Amino acid sequence: MIPFLDLHAHHAPRKAELMRAIEAVVDSGQFAGGPFVTRFELAFAKASGAREAVGVANGTDALMLSLWACGVGTGDEVITVPNSFFASAEAISLCGARPVFVDVLEDTATMDPSALERAITPATRAIIPVHLWGQTADMEPILAIARFHRLRVIEDACQAHGALYQGKPAGTLGDLGCFSFYPGKNLGAFGEAGAVITDNPDLAARVRILRDHGQTRKYHHGVVGINGRMDGIQAAVLEIKLRDLDQMNANRRRCAALYDERLADIPGLTLPTEQPGRHHVYHIYSVLVKERDHVLAEMGRQGVGCGIHYPVPIHLQPAYRGLGYLPGAFPVAERLTAHCLSLPIFPELTPPQIETVCRTLKGLLQSSACEIQADAVAS
Repeated sequence: MIPFLDLHAHHAPRKAELMRAIEAVVDSGQFAGGPFVTRFELAFAKASGAREAVGVANGTDALMLSLWACGVGTGDEVITVPNSFFASAEAISLCGARPVFVDVLEDTATMDPSALERAITPATRAIIPVHLWGQTADMEPILAIARFHRLRVIEDACQAHGALYQGKPAGTLGDLGCFSFYPGKNLGAFGEAGAVITDNPDLAARVRILRDHGQTRKYHHGVVGINGRMDGIQAAVLEIKLRDLDQMNANRRRCAALYDERLADIPGLTLPTEQPGRHHVYHIYSVLVKERDHVLAEMGRQGVGCGIHYPVPIHLQPAYRGLGYLPGAFPVAERLTAHCLSLPIFPELTPPQIETVCRTLKGLLQSSACEIQADAVAS
């Protein structure tokens, strides 16, 4: 069986060091915030090329606190995309604002800047481009539009640890960058954790206050906030794993290159592309296939673990029925979500395993093509 993700293989070589780090937190008693979080924040800011990093409880909190810090609230609109994890829009709603969706580009599945321009209204306060699968959105035109309309840009970089756009790290292009450290991410914790990065010290200070019940100092609450702090164990684990992030991303890129080579020019299969000027870190290697659900089931039956990410776009989720979007509102995003198949990819995936994945997928697609031809002849 080839798993979709193998966290055991990922953690095994560094298990002893990770356990020592956890033991140090236990011995110190510094579980909520504290020196371990501060140390990770400094390391992550440096690694991300940002002036400030603020550790938070998860990626959803990172997005919500960033919006809050920018003053987004009731009556405001925030523009994002519908083919992402639900939290990209959920964070907007949690601030009391209204999510407004725009379609995406076919080749990257990221925000279409021309659609963005058309979606701006007097109520728009911010834009959340999503760096999907590990590749950044096309930020230059997005930032130009934001500057013209005086809008905040909050990057959803939850899948883009270490990705680059024209040499600049994901998360440093807009006003704030938001990261998730969910265990399966390129930089993953031993549970839930997240971070906000920014070059704006005032925004960083607001996020720090809001993540800690609005406290300016202990028991003095200037505003209403939340309990969104990162805990010490997650920070200690992340500080160790951060040291290997560049190498782990290089391993993911190696896996993606092998997939690109072995799966090139197969009818009925569309591969992901790395756009010029971008450095893709392949959190997900997502291909497009017809009869996606059938292929997923057959791959599993033949011992290859694949996945489907976000099969129901956010605008068609029952939770957002009240926004009034109907099927067909965002045809590119809807088409992508109907055909995306995520192949196994993780830093420890071996070339023989990739060969097996490719051989299995090729066999399924070829047999499906033969069946279609046979049906056409019979009819």
